[in-house]
Amino acid sequence: MKEKKFLNGSQILAINDIKTEELYIPEWDSWVLVRSMTAAEYDRYQKSILVGKGKNRDINLVNARAKLVAMAVVDENGQRLFTDAQIISLGQKNSAAIARIFDLATDLAGITENDIEELVDELQENPLEGSASA
Repeated sequence: MKEKKFLNGSQILAINDIKTEELYIPEWDSWVLVRSMTAAEYDRYQKSILVGKGKNRDINLVNARAKLVAMAVVDENGQRLFTDAQIISLGQKNSAAIARIFDLATDLAGITENDIEELVDELQENPLEGSASA
């Protein structure tokens, strides 16, 4: 059995835990690099698909996959290939290609279908208030 090793804050912050994987897209006959998201990026993604206030809070799935793909596809230096302004255009690409990237990106980010279902259920049971602190 491996000895327990507890990290301190500085050690955790020093770890490079961002993963990048190559993914072949047959619809494009090419490869892309898909990077895991940081916790802050995932929070920003969640905020970008939530609309409304209070009891009228809901999830807007329009271009939801393209938004996540735009955040996850990177060049060899780890820089995003797509800006937020290109999300609508990215959403016009082949759905199977986008789904392949989305699936890998959510896997790398540790996002499961259950996480998404829980977010929907939580919004229905306990709608977020309109403030940033809620």
